[in-house]
Formats: sequence, structure tokens, C-alpha cells
Amino acid sequence: MNKERIEKRFYEIIPALLVWLTIILSISLSFIRPLWVVYFIIIYDLYWLFRVAYFLPYLILSWFSYRSDIKKDWLKMAQALPGFNEVHHLVMLPTYKEEYVVLRDSLRALLDSNYPADHMLIVLGGEERDKERFEANAEKLKQEFKGKFKAFYTTIHPKDLPEEIPGKGSNMNYMGHQLVAKIEALDIDPDKIMVTAFDVDTIAHPQYFACITYKFLTVDEPLRCSYQPVVLYNNNLWESPAAVRVAMFGTTFWLMTELARPETMMTFSSHSMTWRMLLDVGFWQKDIVSEDSRIFLQAFNHYHGDYRVEPIYLPVSMDTVMSGSYTNALFALYKQLRRWAWGVENFPFMAMSFSRDKIMPLGLKIRFLFKQLEGMYTWATVPLLIFLLGQLPFWFAPEQFRSYAVFQNTPFTLEWLMRFAMVGVLISAVLSATLLPPRPKYIPRWQTIIVVFLQWALLPITFVLFGAIPAIDSQTRLMIGKYLGFNVSPKRTTELGEGKEKV
Repeated sequence: MNKERIEKRFYEIIPALLVWLTIILSISLSFIRPLWVVYFIIIYDLYWLFRVAYFLPYLILSWFSYRSDIKKDWLKMAQALPGFNEVHHLVMLPTYKEEYVVLRDSLRALLDSNYPADHMLIVLGGEERDKERFEANAEKLKQEFKGKFKAFYTTIHPKDLPEEIPGKGSNMNYMGHQLVAKIEALDIDPDKIMVTAFDVDTIAHPQYFACITYKFLTVDEPLRCSYQPVVLYNNNLWESPAAVRVAMFGTTFWLMTELARPETMMTFSSHSMTWRMLLDVGFWQKDIVSEDSRIFLQAFNHYHGDYRVEPIYLPVSMDTVMSGSYTNALFALYKQLRRWAWGVENFPFMAMSFSRDKIMPLGLKIRFLFKQLEGMYTWATVPLLIFLLGQLPFWFAPEQFRSYAVFQNTPFTLEWLMRFAMVGVLISAVLSATLLPPRPKYIPRWQTIIVVFLQWALLPITFVLFGAIPAIDSQTRLMIGKYLGFNVSPKRTTELGEGKEKV
């Protein structure tokens, strides 16, 4: 094992090591030093309360920005700027085993956008592992959308290429390299091409591309930032299990708090960037799962920290996981969240690349590393410590400790701390009601009460089963070197608005 490999393994172990030390010490000390655990739980719960209090204003601020920006005429604002007609949008849609109706819905949404279609280039990237299905779908789509966009390309990513992990990142790497010659042939200024990497089920707001264009033409150093929208999971939200809805809203609210404080933010899921940046960094890495955040880090490293995220307070909507039965949907949700938690693979990448960069400011390195490590640690530990491990000292402490005042009063203290923290749940429930898509006619009115309010009663269970557990799973796999591959989340198989399933 060479020196670089040893260094990487060292950093891969750190996140899970911190988590498992917390779990093991919390359990063992609950029997032999219960007061230590009690003090730790009080401090930890206070920290979590302060964290909730810190994030809520950002969430509310982001919500107000969202409500304001969806009402603006971004196309009119963009058209009034010099250089509007020079900007083109390249939309990359990697796909694997997706149904034709999902692909068609996404392309229709692009066409229905108010942005001029003759300034949009579409590339649909299939996989050789699904070549027959992809070619059949691509041919039908080419016929339906022929002449509708400035260009419509398709690529097929070969299987079993060296030094690759099959998945979205390696597919887009191949797509990018295949597009270089095609874009050069169009004689478009590479500094005026915006690239949007969408999951293939993404439905963008009609003003999305106009908003991106406006931002690109007005922000400082537009080539040194990625553009991150609000990600909603509204395409089939009403048909999804309650636990899936809670988890997806949690993801949306986390992202909205990030958008309101983008100084140390990284890109997530569907977002936009510049063609120039992709050319500079050599496109997406081929051997990672978390390509959405890694492409930001590639640019961040390449420009020595002079790269940022520009918030876009317009929504893009995607599918929640759908896999037939309720139970199968929950298993699919777990796998999806475990894949998201696999973003922990960015920590060793950041630690190693930052240590070698002598130009990037030290303070910037520390802020990004701390946020990454602290975020992964709390993701894995907060639900367990609040709802499970924090109760152990009161269940199993020796009799001599039970008469202590701190021991007797702490349960009431923790109860009140959690009551204050539940304010965040109430605000989340209210805000979620404003982000819901219209209720389909086949969904009974009474289910609105469940979708808006009652589903949040599942938060403690969802917090543990679909928060802490997949995070621990991912971090442990990284620690022991059992690396996670890319799994495609099962989605809907019907056209938008045609589903008939009940919640």
C-alpha cells in the first residue's frame, strides 16, 4: 500500500470512528458513568436546540426569497440585458432503465419553458447496459422533438471502461467528452454556454433557464460559480408513502437553509454550471458516486477556493422513490438516502486535496472541512442520541445515582428542550403546505390533513431509520473499505398526472 493510499484510508476512517466512539461510549458509560452521559446529553441537546434556532431563520428567509422569485418575470429581465442572445443552455440528461414517459415528460418541460428553445442544446445519455431500451426510446423522442431545439444529441456510455464506477458520474464524463467536438462545430463561445445537469425525471420551473441567464449576466465572476435551485420532490408526492414525503421535505428544507448561507455550500442533485468550468476540470470524475457535490469540489480545488454556489430560488421538481408496495418504497428510500449519505466520500478527497494546495486560504479550508465532518457526524448521531441513547442512563443507571438531583431533574430539562425544538417541526409542517403541488382529483380531500400535518408525527421514526441508520451505514462502509456503488432509485412508470395509486 503506497503512501497516498495510506493517507486516504486514514481520512476515510475518521468520520465513522467519531460516530462509533460516540455510540459505544454512550452505551458503556450509561452503566458505569451515567452522570457523564447525562451531562453529555444535556450539552448535546442544547447544541441541537441552538442549531435548530440558528437554521430556522435561514429557512424562513429562503422561503420568502422563493415566494418572491417565483413571481418575477425572469425572461423579461434577462432579455433587457446586453449579451442575452449569446447565452446558450446545454441540458445533460443521463438515463438508465428509465421509462419512455419519464423521458418525454422531462423534454416536454424543457420545451414548455419560456426560454427560447433555439438557444437550448439537449443531450440524452444512455448506458450500453440498457442499450436496446435506450435506443428505442431515443428514436421515438428524436421523432417527437425533431427540430424543436437548437440541437438534440444522444450518447451511449460503453460498459466496463477502466477506472470507472458505473453510474451517473461516469456517464456524464463520457457525455461531456463526446460533446466537445459537437459544440466546437456549432461555433458558440464556450464562455457563454451554461450546462444544466438534471436527473432525467427533473421538471424545471418554466422560468428556470431565464433566471439562470439573468444571474449569469449580472453576478460577479459568473464563470466561477455553480447555480443551485430549490429541489422539490413534487412530481408524484401525493402518491408517495408518508415516510418518503417526510424524508423528501427534510431534504428540501436542508437545501433551503443552505441557499440562504451559501458561503460554504456545495451543489446538490440537479443544478447548473458553466461549460468553461467543465472544460477546465476535465468533466466529472468517473470513479465516485456523489458526482453532484464532487463536481463543485473539483472546481473549488482547480480555482484554489475561488469558486462558489449562486442560489437560485426557483424550483426544480423530481420524483420520489416509487417501488410498487409500501414496504418496497421504504427499502428504496433507505437505499437512496444511503447513497446521499455516501457524500462522506468527499471528506478524504477534501482533506487530501486541501493539504496539497498552497494557494487556497487556510481559513477557507478549515471551514469547508469542519462543515463536512460536522454535518456527517450530526446526521449519524443526533437522532440516536435524542431519541434512543439519551435515555439509557435513566434506564440502566445503578441505584445510588438515582437520588442525585441532576439525575432526577434532567428528564424534565430534556423534555422542555425537545418541546422548544419541536417549534422547528411545526414551522416545517406549515412551510411544507405551501410547497405542495395541487392535489390530484383522485386523491381524497381528507388525505390533505395527513400530507400537511399528521405525517410529521413520523418524524422521530423517520429521523432514525432514514436519517441516522443510512448515514452510519455509509460511513461504516467507507471506514472498512467496502465502497458503495451507484444505485438508481426506482421512480414512476406513468406520465405525470396519470397515476392512480393511493397514499
